[in-house]
Amino acid sequence: MRRVLVARLDSLGDVVLSGPAIRAVAAKAEVVLLTGPRGAAVATMLPGVTEHLVWDCPWIANPAPAATPRHVRRLERLLDHAGIDEAIILTSFHQSALPLAFELRLTGVPRITALSEDYPGSLLDVRLTSRDLPWKLHEVDRALGIAAAAGFPRPADDDGLPALLPQPRTSARPSGEYVVVHPGADAPARTWPAEHAAQLVSMLAAEGFRVVVTGNDDERELTARVAGSHGIDAGGATDLRGLVDLLAGASAVVAGNTGPAHVAAAVRTPVVSLFSPVVAAGTWAPRGSAVEVLGDQSAACAGSRARICPLPGHPCLAGVTPHEVLRAVERLVSHNTKAVPV
Repeated sequence: MRRVLVARLDSLGDVVLSGPAIRAVAAKAEVVLLTGPRGAAVATMLPGVTEHLVWDCPWIANPAPAATPRHVRRLERLLDHAGIDEAIILTSFHQSALPLAFELRLTGVPRITALSEDYPGSLLDVRLTSRDLPWKLHEVDRALGIAAAAGFPRPADDDGLPALLPQPRTSARPSGEYVVVHPGADAPARTWPAEHAAQLVSMLAAEGFRVVVTGNDDERELTARVAGSHGIDAGGATDLRGLVDLLAGASAVVAGNTGPAHVAAAVRTPVVSLFSPVVAAGTWAPRGSAVEVLGDQSAACAGSRARICPLPGHPCLAGVTPHEVLRAVERLVSHNTKAVPV
């Protein structure tokens, strides 16, 4: 079979959203998936991936590594050894596919497909622009469109939704029913106020819900504060596989616009998405399960891509009350929507 490189050099959620496109390619070819370090942990959980390569991309990663000759040569060695027959580059609207296309050409890849508003010269064989795939499209649909243009349409028996391979049951998952609250995010502009999250945990507990508060090692202080005496503090307690299992077993997940929200939707757990409009919810909201998007999508920060909130008081998310989130959780749980995709 042909070996097709699919590149998604961004973060965890971006790699999850590329899953349907990867499966489309895998229906006809072996997929070599190239990710950055932030998306690497989920790569082997995606159906259809034959081989996984990791490289920290200087024009996409934030913070970005230095674009030194040694660092670029490492990418070239990875590509040389992978035996690539063609490549598909998946990017968001603010990213350029052309530097990677240039490196692919240098390593002899004969056919490359990508979306590029900039003139690509001889770097792309199949070029799409926003006229072909408008920017308002959801990232899942954009990636599927790029794969289809390369000759890998979505198979008729594939639902086109993000999905992960089943993970082993871990000790991190509590017995019985529970709700997960994930208060952190890479970008401060995408986080719900911690005091709101702590109030929500108390309110959920008062309504009879068992609550697990998740986060990474750097968020232990945050998760302890949010969990308080009413929730189970799981901050830093699991690797990604354990987190996937924890999210898969939950009745619902409350999270900002961050990777675990996309993971939860990919394992068909309903999500209350506390979504800051610094990027468009229509493009980036979790997909794969029932989702309720909360947050002022018309706030002045809309579309700014700000990592730190530019407005006093963080109005887009601070205005979402714990009571509103509680009611959203109750609606999702009461409608038994876990198996119903959007």
